[in-house]
Amino acid sequence: MDSAEPVLQIDNVESYYGPIMAIRGASLKVQKGQIVTVLGANGAGKTTLLKTISGVMDPEKGTVRLNGVEIQGSDPDRVVQKGMVHVPEGREIFPLLTVAQNIAMGAYTRNDKAQIAEDLEMVYSYFPILRERADQDAGTLSGGQQQMLAIGRGLMARPDLMLLDEPSLGLSPLLTEEIFAIIQRLNREQKVTMMLVEQNAAVALSIADYGYVMELGRIVMADDAATLAASKDVQEFYLGVSQDPAVRGQRRWKQRKTWR
Repeated sequence: MDSAEPVLQIDNVESYYGPIMAIRGASLKVQKGQIVTVLGANGAGKTTLLKTISGVMDPEKGTVRLNGVEIQGSDPDRVVQKGMVHVPEGREIFPLLTVAQNIAMGAYTRNDKAQIAEDLEMVYSYFPILRERADQDAGTLSGGQQQMLAIGRGLMARPDLMLLDEPSLGLSPLLTEEIFAIIQRLNREQKVTMMLVEQNAAVALSIADYGYVMELGRIVMADDAATLAASKDVQEFYLGVSQDPAVRGQRRWKQRKTWR
């Protein structure tokens, strides 16, 4: 990875749920302008890692640096003010507020009204459906529209770094493709550095620059996304590509049987 100072750097982080260690000495970097993905099975610690980075949880050990400044132990609102937003798993929108009110909540730490209005137009330009549904209660939106709303709300904080937890959760393949295309555009056009946790490893690696693999709270692999996608271990365990010819043949037979 680039030797320039990273937007995010965590070193030897440990986090606990009560007596249970959920993150075990994790270290990683995210360079400015990158899309970085974190892969792993359910229970690997991916969501806990994002919560620790964004201040929802405090690490018991280790450091979290945003643009070179230590932020571990900071309240989440202070982390937002320093330039990081967290789009959580399950969206966590405010269902009884309107779409417009939800988006406005993303700018609650700001008072630059003219720039806020400009950023609102930017959000609507990426998510036109949100403009159409601006006066609608957010809880009545579809899953895909709620994910768009959660991302749009995050953008209103003008982040240097956006953490995305399972952005494709519960979405159809078509909506997943749309959401990831927008993530790429925001990275490219708005210069938002992205770190995303995603079960759909194939889609995540297809847009990422760099990736990490977690198992049982530890980071066990790290490389550029293309190298990870070509790794036999990643292919077998996260992309569903078996290295055993007999298993591959069995899977193809099962697929043909299903198609019939």
